[in-house]
Amino acid sequence: MSLSGVAATVAVVALLVPPADHSAAEEAPTSAPPAGPTAPVSVVTPTPTPTPTPVVPPPPVLRLAGPVPPTGSGKFSYATGRGEVLGRAGTLRRYRVAMERGANEDLEEFAAKVDASLADPRSWIGSGRLRLQRVPDGAGHDFTIYLATANTTRTMCARSGVNIQVNGRPYTSCRGTGRVILNLDRWRLSVPHFVSAKVPLEVYRTYVVNHEVGHELGHGHEQCPRTGRAAPVMMQQTLFLRGCLANPWPYLRGKRHAGPSL
Repeated sequence: MSLSGVAATVAVVALLVPPADHSAAEEAPTSAPPAGPTAPVSVVTPTPTPTPTPVVPPPPVLRLAGPVPPTGSGKFSYATGRGEVLGRAGTLRRYRVAMERGANEDLEEFAAKVDASLADPRSWIGSGRLRLQRVPDGAGHDFTIYLATANTTRTMCARSGVNIQVNGRPYTSCRGTGRVILNLDRWRLSVPHFVSAKVPLEVYRTYVVNHEVGHELGHGHEQCPRTGRAAPVMMQQTLFLRGCLANPWPYLRGKRHAGPSL
C-alpha cells in the first residue's frame, strides 16, 4: 500500500473512534477510600411482657373470730349527726341508732351499716311511698335501732312480749313498738346455715336490719314461695331457709318480693 493510502485509512479510523472523555475521568476517584473500622450494630431485644398474675379476691368474711361479750352495761350510746333523707317520696320516718356500752363495736361503723342497708333502692324505700332519715339522740324520732349484747337483747325483747330464746339461749333479734333490737351474737357470728352456704356476714347483717325494720313498718312473717327462689326478707332466715336462697332485700328488680304469710 502506498503512503497516501495508509494516511487515508488512518484518517478514516480517527473519524470512527470518539475522543476520550477526560472530564469524566477526572471526576471519578482513582481508587476506593480506605475502609475504616466497622461500628458494632446494636440490636435491641424487646423486654417480654410479663404475664399478669390473676388477682384473687380474698374470701368473704362469714363470721368474726374472737369472743362476743354476752352482757353489757345495759346503757346505750347514740350515733351523732343527722343523715340524708333516704327515698324519693312518701311518709318520712325518722330513726336513731344506738349501741350498748360494753358491746365492743364501733358505733359509727354500726350506724353506717344501718344507713347503707336502708338507703339501697332494694330496701323499703323501693316502694316509692316511704322515706327514712337517721337523726341524733334528742331529736324527734319514730323508732330506734339498737345493737345490744345477747342477754340485754333478751331482756329488752321480753319487755315487748317477744321470746328470742332457742335451746335456752338468747338467739334471735326482735322488734318491739318503736324499738328494733339487734342481737350482738348474730351481728358478729351470723347463723350456721348462712356460714355453711358461704353467705357473707355483710349479707346477713343487711338482712337482719331490713327484717326487723320491716316489722316496725308493719310487715309480718312470710314463707319461702318456692324451692330455689330468693327468700322473702320477712322470712325468718335466722332460723331456716327451707329451700329458699338467702336474700336481704324486700325489693328485687324494682318489685316487692314476698311469700305466703306465715
